[in-house]
Amino acid sequence: MVQVVPETIDFPKEEENILRLWKDLDAFRESLKQSKGKPRYSFYDGPPFATGLPHYGHILAGAIKDVVTRYAHQSGFHVERRFGWDCHGLPVEFEIDKTLGIKGPADVAKMGIAAYNNECRKIVSRYSAEWETIVSRIGRWIDFENDYKTMYPWFMESVWWVFSELWKKGLVYRGVKVMPYSTACNTPLSNFESGQNYKEVVDPAVVVSFPLVDDPQTALVAWTTTPWTLPSNLALCVNPALQYVKVRDLSTNNVYIMMEARLPTLFKKEDDYTILDKFLGSVLAGKKYKPIFPYYAHLTQAFRVLTDGYVTEESGTGIVHQAPYFGEDDYRVCLHNGVITRDQEIICPVDESGCFTLPVTDFNGLYVKDADKEIVKQLKANGRLVNASTTKHSYPFCWRSETPLIYKAVPSWFIRVEQMSQHLVKANSDTYWVPDFVKEKRFGNWLREARDWAVSRNRYWGTPIPLWVSDDWQEVVCISSIAELQRLTGQTVTDLHRDS
Repeated sequence: MVQVVPETIDFPKEEENILRLWKDLDAFRESLKQSKGKPRYSFYDGPPFATGLPHYGHILAGAIKDVVTRYAHQSGFHVERRFGWDCHGLPVEFEIDKTLGIKGPADVAKMGIAAYNNECRKIVSRYSAEWETIVSRIGRWIDFENDYKTMYPWFMESVWWVFSELWKKGLVYRGVKVMPYSTACNTPLSNFESGQNYKEVVDPAVVVSFPLVDDPQTALVAWTTTPWTLPSNLALCVNPALQYVKVRDLSTNNVYIMMEARLPTLFKKEDDYTILDKFLGSVLAGKKYKPIFPYYAHLTQAFRVLTDGYVTEESGTGIVHQAPYFGEDDYRVCLHNGVITRDQEIICPVDESGCFTLPVTDFNGLYVKDADKEIVKQLKANGRLVNASTTKHSYPFCWRSETPLIYKAVPSWFIRVEQMSQHLVKANSDTYWVPDFVKEKRFGNWLREARDWAVSRNRYWGTPIPLWVSDDWQEVVCISSIAELQRLTGQTVTDLHRDS
């Protein structure tokens, strides 16, 4: 019999009636029973953190996921749907750090890693009940009772197994990489993470002089918005194919070398200077200059001019100061030219919290951004400051702590990606994408430019990398399972988290 549709419908109430009916029928589990034995449809659902409440993005994505899995079920597949929780990492630790007033690794060491991790464990399911209520309210069918958590030992063990398979295939190595680094959270971030939170900021912009060793009356001039990297300067870089000039500043009588196209950086009018000579950047290659600070003056391969095409006519003076452990291009160029080597000790006088360490005695203990003003003062006092101003530009911030990131060299474990990029591109071309433009554009472009993946993080609450190494690094053992760890240690293992 056809029911008469009322003139007005209370849709929220009707939704609640439907939810009540589904609950009375146990409709979701009944549908799984009926589809058992049918071909399996696998759906990989990225788990959320339970340390915060669901927002619009979670609800929208959840609705789309529900449509996909319902359609698969109605198309004759058995679709197991288990809710998962991402329990590890920065979001959880950041909450604990705020609650307990933890400022860095020293505070964690004082407290003890086991105690710190226990605090993290307490909050990972803080909002799980609210999540279940909201996800169920939007009508999504998913199993909360048979959920999974990334902190479960069996889940962490599965990560170990995957890592060990990569290790066996020679796809894991240890190296140094200049990475976006959060000084507030004491950890490197991936390029994806660092690209999530750019802000317009005003930073100092200084032009600094570098007198030539063989002609002290002539100085190369470099421009930078990060004065705090100048104590770690080891080289300068020019573009070998572009035009450079030797000019006399008519207001001071000082003689400078810079890129011709960048003269407006230093001079407002052509009447402010006289060009003494013109030449290609390649002419400057190998020229030695006087260090700004004495901290690394003993390094014999440093303090010379290098050449590379990454230097452009777009900004600065056309001469780029190189602090190889605080810039990706700096590291690449200095490594290629022998200023640094892969196996040498890292020249990085900045600790995990972004504060200067020895041998930078003049600024020891200062946070790098706070040290900018003091460094500029000392440059001026030493006669090395040519010009000081400010610039407004877009700068990356930590997505979790809302503090500015720095770029910093970090010893890391890497998974080789670049050598298999063509295989990844081929696999992508064989994949059906919705929407289809993501295939060739966003995801395709990312795969084509993919770099080796730095997988290690300076964290406590997470799945440890399953590598045990000897003090001299001559022996490295990769563990693939709890059983293997128990066999090698002779101890019963019930948890895989760090406790020391």
